[in-house]
Amino acid sequence: MDSNGALEKLLKSFESYYNINTSEVEAPFVAEAIFNSHNEQYFLVKNAKIADIDSSDFVFFYDCHEDGKKELSVKFLEDLCKTAWQKGLENVKPYYGHRNSDVTLVIVAEGITKDLVKRVKKINYYKSYKFGFFGWSAFRLALVESESGKVYVNHRGSDLKKLTGN
Repeated sequence: MDSNGALEKLLKSFESYYNINTSEVEAPFVAEAIFNSHNEQYFLVKNAKIADIDSSDFVFFYDCHEDGKKELSVKFLEDLCKTAWQKGLENVKPYYGHRNSDVTLVIVAEGITKDLVKRVKKINYYKSYKFGFFGWSAFRLALVESESGKVYVNHRGSDLKKLTGN
């Protein structure tokens, strides 16, 4: 499968739950997806509201072939992760009803090395707001090998394997 086919398949799998944007996306990313969920809890009547619960997920997609790269380096992977984490946190607005706002990075590449796989598993970003009372943010990462379709994820990204079809 070529990189465009892999990216299109990924975007299709996210399409049912996320709002996907492929135009006007800031470099180096080729697409963004946003998921927002709002829930309210009441006690007997709507005037007796107990809680507002907001949850979000900001997903950034990067395709190595768009930049003309055949292989991804460990340093560039770390830079991409930091960029996605910072851009995702710019969208977070913590308040008393904020539960979580996760940031996700999905990378499509060829020729993934063992060093890259080891580094992917170790990448971990986490931030809590006001000791968790205003929620938290966590970083999820998925590295998709376009040729074989294999998916490598960090600890928090294990549920991304289902979305990517593996």
